[in-house]
Amino acid sequence: MDREAAWKTVQEFVAAPGLRGHMLAVEGAMRWYAQRLGGDPEAWGLAGLLHDFDWEIHPTLEQHPADGAAILRERGLDEDIIRTILSHNTEGTGVERETSRDYALLACDEITGLISAAALIRPSKDVRDVPLKSVRKRWKQRAFAAGVDRAHVEEVTADFSRECFDGELELWQHAGNVLAAMQGIAAELELDGRLAK
Repeated sequence: MDREAAWKTVQEFVAAPGLRGHMLAVEGAMRWYAQRLGGDPEAWGLAGLLHDFDWEIHPTLEQHPADGAAILRERGLDEDIIRTILSHNTEGTGVERETSRDYALLACDEITGLISAAALIRPSKDVRDVPLKSVRKRWKQRAFAAGVDRAHVEEVTADFSRECFDGELELWQHAGNVLAAMQGIAAELELDGRLAK
């Protein structure tokens, strides 16, 4: 499965613009980290783009993404990318994180929601105008992007840091990296100011 086919799969199964945007943001963050960690940006990007493709049809952690894996197999996605997608919900799938790509996917998942929310409250609605300090300030406001589980983000970032960066990647460096990745694809995310008009 190539990127075009993956995006068509997303469009087929995901109606909500916010969820599509989330998957594009995670794809961007995964491609960013692939380049830093010697991974294949295409494979890492596909894992990010498709990781939640079945959430609207399998909206429980018992079903997602385990039940969606069969659809991805039918469409020819590499088994090893499917395994990475399964590893982002170990509790539901039993698939543990093993590779740097696995750790990156879970670390990039929820934090993109915080950054998107930080962009959307700015008058410009442009992620390129979001300074890291603004994300950090909002982090402390539990009512802001309340769906983002801060403790989970801290835990999976620490796991990613330990497994891939010898413990040297701290939370706000990671947030800055994901922010930079999202700023690089602002137009694709529709966080380029168009929503302010």
